[in-house]
Amino acid sequence: MSGGNKNLVVTILAIIGGLVVAGWVLKITFSLLGPLILIGLAVLIYLMFFKKGAR
Repeated sequence: MSGGNKNLVVTILAIIGGLVVAGWVLKITFSLLGPLILIGLAVLIYLMFFKKGAR
């Protein structure tokens, strides 16, 4: 293989690896999205009541 072909193969493998990692990250993100939204809403409600009581 010449240098150009090796660079092409490395580039293709890097792109495939990046897509695999991006897929894992998205899968983990969407699996945790529900609990994160619930925790965020609970914190928001707590802060709203806490600020009302402090006034």
